[in-house]
Amino acid sequence: MSDESVTPGDVGAGTARARGPVPQTRSIGKSILLAVVTLGIYTFVWTYKTHLEMKEYSGEGVGGVLGLVIYILISPVTYFVVPSEIRRNLYEAAGMASPVKGVNGFWVLLPLIGWLIWFFKVQGALNEYWTSNAR
Repeated sequence: MSDESVTPGDVGAGTARARGPVPQTRSIGKSILLAVVTLGIYTFVWTYKTHLEMKEYSGEGVGGVLGLVIYILISPVTYFVVPSEIRRNLYEAAGMASPVKGVNGFWVLLPLIGWLIWFFKVQGALNEYWTSNAR
């Protein structure tokens, strides 16, 4: 038996899953401002980069191009896929409890502020994960 212990913050410890580079965190306020100033164009960039970074890091998920296609064709699905991938491919793969899950997508149904709540939760979970697992 190995005396190697695994703590929740040890990404990939005791597992064969390869991990890619840890992405940089994104400012929530700056991202929201960019989305507003660019009349929503930045949301396409954010979606592509978020899916791409999660796929490159975990080796799992839909990836940047497919994530962007999903967002363009059936955008409501993205609000459920992103938090689900954060939970499954990042937090649970590292043995950590996730602050978000797929059902967080229902926040966007709340008029006016729902998408803001969703974004704060999702980007906050990503920032927390990337910060705690920076190499």
